[in-house]
Amino acid sequence: MTASYKKYILNFKRPSGTSRGVLTEKETWFLKISDGENYGIGECGILRSLSYDDSPDYEEKLKWVCNNINLGEEMLWEELREFPSIQFGVEMAFKSLQAKDPFVLFPSAFTYGEKAIPINGLIWMGDKQFMKEQISEKIEAGFNCIKLKIGAIDFETELDLLKSIRSNFSESEIELRVDANGAFTSDDALKKLELLSKFKLHSIEQPIKQGQVQEMANLCKKTPLPIGLDEELIGITSVTEKEKIIQTIKPQYAIFKPSLIGGFRGTNEWKNICETNGVRWWITSALESNIGLNAISQYTFTLSSDLPQGLGTGGLYTNNFESPLEVENGNIQYNPAKQWEINY
Repeated sequence: MTASYKKYILNFKRPSGTSRGVLTEKETWFLKISDGENYGIGECGILRSLSYDDSPDYEEKLKWVCNNINLGEEMLWEELREFPSIQFGVEMAFKSLQAKDPFVLFPSAFTYGEKAIPINGLIWMGDKQFMKEQISEKIEAGFNCIKLKIGAIDFETELDLLKSIRSNFSESEIELRVDANGAFTSDDALKKLELLSKFKLHSIEQPIKQGQVQEMANLCKKTPLPIGLDEELIGITSVTEKEKIIQTIKPQYAIFKPSLIGGFRGTNEWKNICETNGVRWWITSALESNIGLNAISQYTFTLSSDLPQGLGTGGLYTNNFESPLEVENGNIQYNPAKQWEINY
């Protein structure tokens, strides 16, 4: 068996803001393996400054994987616990190699084009007018679940935006989620959650920065608004520590990004722990290309979640790959009649 890798830079159609800064491009790496007759492709979707494996030796670890590809999927995955995005790329590549079609990793009613996955429409941070335009676009496109990135502009302006949506759409018409990406302080978070709760939001992701376990536990206990853990899950690699985090914080929700938490197997570990402890969850992409998004979407469908998922990021880039994935009326679907166009 042979393996190789290649870096690829995805360019945003327009700068996209979060509380951690404005994104104009996204770095990703593709792992390709072959047994001489067939090939498999996996995406190692790293997010610089956020991924646990954002380290200077990242490319060296990819070289090591290629040189040791014959160790096999399971042994490589265990050896890569400190590199969750490469774990994901390895899993994808092996599943792709083993599949009849290298892009159909989890055959289902989704890949047959028979069923779709409800998703949220993502609203990026920006000035008030820009955010209003995005909200209007998502509603016109048929989304009934909208997720707003908050925490970078004036909080009063963000409250005005939510008020504007709620004045036109009830919670039964539009489900509103917000994601603070850790922008609030532990001192002001509860007050801000109380103000946000007036708009009947579904939930807020990561109100304070990760690593403040006791503060987050206190927030989850007192909050008037359901809290979802996101960044809090990054970098927790042992099952014991995962159980400790969930049992200590007791969040209302958890949000899984496979590229950041060890791929399908890592996500399954978190999912099982959350379900055992009564914590609901959904899955979100981490700005992968359509190659990674395709694998995550197929995997997500097999889990039969009844919540809208965060899988609507495929249209963000000018140089993404043409794929069978389509977003229509607030759903992501797979059109088996469409062909992949891979040009990297």
